[in-house]
Amino acid sequence: MNGWIVLDKPVGLGSTQAVSKVKRALRDAGEPKHKVGHGGTLDPLASGVLPIAIGEATKLCGRMLDASKAYEFTVKFGEETDTLDREGQIVETSAVRPSRDQIETVIGAFTGEIDQIPPAYSALKVEGKAAYARARAGEQVELKPRKVTIFELRLQETTPDSATFHAHVSKGTYIRSLARDFAHALNTVGHVTMLRRTRAGPFGLEKAISLDFLAEAAKARRLIGAVLPLEAALDDIPALPITPDQAQLLRFGQRLIGFPEKPGLQLATEGGRPVALVEATADGLKVVRGFNI
Repeated sequence: MNGWIVLDKPVGLGSTQAVSKVKRALRDAGEPKHKVGHGGTLDPLASGVLPIAIGEATKLCGRMLDASKAYEFTVKFGEETDTLDREGQIVETSAVRPSRDQIETVIGAFTGEIDQIPPAYSALKVEGKAAYARARAGEQVELKPRKVTIFELRLQETTPDSATFHAHVSKGTYIRSLARDFAHALNTVGHVTMLRRTRAGPFGLEKAISLDFLAEAAKARRLIGAVLPLEAALDDIPALPITPDQAQLLRFGQRLIGFPEKPGLQLATEGGRPVALVEATADGLKVVRGFNI
């Protein structure tokens, strides 16, 4: 069992807890022990797409972390919290409530490459210690701004004191920071009250399953039907069929010479089975990540 279980994570569950749920499902299904990891942290406050890698697919978690993500989120205007979400304490208020037209006017300034300061309550390390741990201890946390890309930011609906958006963003983007900065641009303050991830890399909600479905499939010993293949995370990588002899060389980490392939990443497969993620260059094929399948 080497592949992906894409969870529709419920609110209140952390990413590490979600991994534990999958490990338990594997045990309930009678599966042997596998490596299990997740492809991108999703806060307990947030719901939605959380890819869980099993077996050899864990070797692709790094690629999943680097993938773009899509979210739906709601900003409540007039109150900013220390965590920038509804779980925090209110630290600033404002009587200003922007209109729909005012919100639409500001959106353009938050599309494309922007500078963003991550939330103080985040897992980023500050001198070896998580920023959220320092913030909870009462320390003043100063995080440096960094470049992120907002590929799309679209207003979906508004109420007198809130707005709901769709966003497609690059890795490293914090929606809580986006909400904070967006509110400031409207001369008010705000925080996130709803956050739902609708896509992580190639995985969308249409491929996600609930924890209840996962548990039922495990007890019925039909868990394999809920597991997407390893290569589902590589839908943008072209497959490269190779011979058994060539596959053996790649498994030993050796370079294959003489392949007239276009430069770039390729998924070497033998009989439809993934062998290695390889880099095609003028010098041949070099193994980037091998799979023991």
